[in-house]
Amino acid sequence: MKKNGIGTLVSRKKRGRTVSFLIVITSYIIMQAMMSTGNLSSLFSGLLVPLCCYIVAAIGLNLNVGISGELNLGQAGFMSVGAFTAVSVSGYLASAVPNPVIRLIISIIAGVIAAALFGIVIGVPVLKLEGDYLAIVTLAFGQIIKSIVTNMYLGFDENGFQFSFVDNKTKLAPGGKMLLNGPMGATGTERISTFTMGAVLIILSLFIVYNLIFSRSGRAIMAARDNRIAAESVGIEISKVKMLAFVISASLAGAAGALYGLNYSTLVPAKFDFNTSILILVYVVLGGLGNMTGTIISTVILVLLPELLRSMQDYRMLIYAVVLIAIMLLTNNETVITKMKMIQKRFSSKTPGDRAAG
Repeated sequence: MKKNGIGTLVSRKKRGRTVSFLIVITSYIIMQAMMSTGNLSSLFSGLLVPLCCYIVAAIGLNLNVGISGELNLGQAGFMSVGAFTAVSVSGYLASAVPNPVIRLIISIIAGVIAAALFGIVIGVPVLKLEGDYLAIVTLAFGQIIKSIVTNMYLGFDENGFQFSFVDNKTKLAPGGKMLLNGPMGATGTERISTFTMGAVLIILSLFIVYNLIFSRSGRAIMAARDNRIAAESVGIEISKVKMLAFVISASLAGAAGALYGLNYSTLVPAKFDFNTSILILVYVVLGGLGNMTGTIISTVILVLLPELLRSMQDYRMLIYAVVLIAIMLLTNNETVITKMKMIQKRFSSKTPGDRAAG
């Protein structure tokens, strides 16, 4: 007997995907209602867009680390590429495209394309490496990107673009505008990012990642992760499937960076350093490798927790560290994992879809 629509949504295969979408949609509705009624403080209102950016970047990294099995420590580098590309495009189109929503969409698309191109260029040599070597090279990439942007000067005037490196040799005509100003980064950026666009990006990211996971290419990626030799023996092109996951991960980081960059009037390259890559990796590991729902929940908790503890200034980071350790111990505790699997199995045996199938 065929499963009905609800049974399909809550089936064992698609339950995680359904829960992820429900969490995002429900949270968006609640936050919008709280903002419209004035029940959300300005502090937390200001954290909504960055939170969405970190979630999108973490989902992309989980595809790379959890699904593909490649340790990528350069996610902040791809975010940087997306951020400064989007800021430059938005600044250049400010007069030609006055509508902020359209300009935001164009800028995000530009950031995604730029990050994807960097992902292809970096991925060709990097994905021939494995383990610690791959982690070291992606880490180096992030530091290189930060150094390049730190020494980059880009502006435009009526005569076109002007670019210089290391030393600022640009001489703009009256009315010209600097887009990137070396160590100062991007300044005077119009803040056009919105929480709605952040929620849309999260939903699109989940849609892309889940559809990839359940596709033939996704199964090939996981097969290459689990046993490279066996995957090659059945005709799977390892380099091709690894590259697919790497480029999609880089693209999502570029989208996150673009939204992040257009949320601040000033953005410095130092924001996307090694610590940012490690922070995103922590979100992924604590949420569970390959678990997109867990990644969303862990990102929300770990982004908001420092702000919730801000009143306890002297003990804030101590409590934050204790919570991190507690989460790590719980998520790696065999007893807890066994009990959660038993609860999940009991729930799955009572789903409408399974009863209909029976």
